[in-house]
Amino acid sequence: MPLLNALLMAAWPLLVWFTLTHPAWRWLLPLAIVLFLLRLLALRGRAGERARVGRWLAATGAGLSLVSLLLNKGQLLMWYPVVVNALMLLLFAASLLSDMPLVERIARLKEPALPTAAIRWTRRVTQVWCLFFIVNGGVALMTCLADDLRWWTWWNGLFSYLLMGSLMAGEWLLRQRHRARA
Repeated sequence: MPLLNALLMAAWPLLVWFTLTHPAWRWLLPLAIVLFLLRLLALRGRAGERARVGRWLAATGAGLSLVSLLLNKGQLLMWYPVVVNALMLLLFAASLLSDMPLVERIARLKEPALPTAAIRWTRRVTQVWCLFFIVNGGVALMTCLADDLRWWTWWNGLFSYLLMGSLMAGEWLLRQRHRARA
């Protein structure tokens, strides 16, 4: 099920593009609703921020898909990446207000006893991710407001993934370099 959900998230821009440009593909919307609802059910009863954000994202995806299907307003589907970025920004930013930012929590899964320098590093990386979600979400919002499906699809289906991958890879490379100096 997690793989199916990851595929749905990655394929969302293509699903939106197909349903808006090829009316015969609208049959994918009920399937998307079912997949989002299954994700919502799978997360029911689970505790933690990740599960809570997952429930919000699943509910949002199901809701946007359902309303889009019922009102025959495919453009509503374009707002999902904006919501995803907003929720991720809230998750990362809220963790900065706690003693342990989100990236530190993730790092401690692999290395429970982090040195002080690594703790500072994880806080900075969490801040960088916040900036990424602001920029990425802002561009996603602009593509929605411009109502330009071509640019929306390019940004949300390719460029944002490339930027996210570059950020992950760049952070990993810098972390390895930083560790080698320590």
